[in-house]
Amino acid sequence: MEEPMGKNAESLLSKGLLSSCTSGGCGAKIESDGLAKLLAALPVSKDKQLLVGYDTSDDAAVYILDEKNSLIFTADFFPPMVDDARTFGRIAAANALSDVWAMGGKPMVALNLVCFPEAMDKSILAEILAGGAEKIAEAGAVLGGGHSIYDKEPKYGLAVTGMVETAKVIRNNTPKIGHKVILTKPLGVGIVMAALRVEMVSEGALRQALASMERLNRYACESMAGFNVSACTDVTGFGLLVHALEMAGDQAAIILDPEALPLIPEAVAYANEYLLTAAGQRNRNRGSRYADLSALPFATQELLFDPQTSGGLLIAVAPDEAEALAARIREAGDESAAIIGEVAPKAEKVILFQ
Repeated sequence: MEEPMGKNAESLLSKGLLSSCTSGGCGAKIESDGLAKLLAALPVSKDKQLLVGYDTSDDAAVYILDEKNSLIFTADFFPPMVDDARTFGRIAAANALSDVWAMGGKPMVALNLVCFPEAMDKSILAEILAGGAEKIAEAGAVLGGGHSIYDKEPKYGLAVTGMVETAKVIRNNTPKIGHKVILTKPLGVGIVMAALRVEMVSEGALRQALASMERLNRYACESMAGFNVSACTDVTGFGLLVHALEMAGDQAAIILDPEALPLIPEAVAYANEYLLTAAGQRNRNRGSRYADLSALPFATQELLFDPQTSGGLLIAVAPDEAEALAARIREAGDESAAIIGEVAPKAEKVILFQ
């Protein structure tokens, strides 16, 4: 493992945002089990135009607009996981926009969602919003306004509306048996951020994590065009294993190859040094009921549960097209994209390992 970050890495940070929050990024999400119980108590919509709602834990809502097109609606925001305000804005915006691409759509209009301490310097907020605007523009969407309130901790994100051809909507839980599973970004972001909080992160690991979180999933989504993709989701706060569990649904199992997982290399060492997150433990509490992890090294287990902020896409694609799709995604700039497993018939355990 490299030495802890030096002055060059510290220059990425402006001191203030990170220390103002108890948790940050997608690691601040409510645990999936608790969320499921809350949602189960809500009335289910009878509107036939609502193609995708909250009943399957999908990435966004989809509402049929006309005979050809549907609207995609999503919202996402969280506290900072880095001190640099503009970097935080870019990461939060990339994360919020991702849900539209996970459904196979295109973001159209974004609205800022802002919580900000009254006593904090407003120039910090200006930088957050500037970073978000950069990613909205890169996404090909427009910023249409937003809403802001005072709060004890800063939080930022977006509400996003997108478009998709109704016949081309991609669900998170419709994988076909035999399809290969691709992951487009490396795992380990949450663990690297844990190392950052205790000032044990290396410059290289930090830069790789930041680059991954700022990277739009637009390019991986666009790479899927023309391929036989049966399911897709983005890997965020619930970690790879729980998102794979959601992909399997009630009809399938997912076989993962631990040796094929793309990783931020130093995250393995950090995990072995117990630089972990509370969100990772919450993910373990749920996911370990559906997978036998006893044969896996401790660090591998933690990386499977590690909450990913602005993580990659998890894609199920026809087996004879998987290599070509992974190559196209790498050519588009997601250099870590790899085939990490396959969809199998339903088994006693939902997540299996090669």
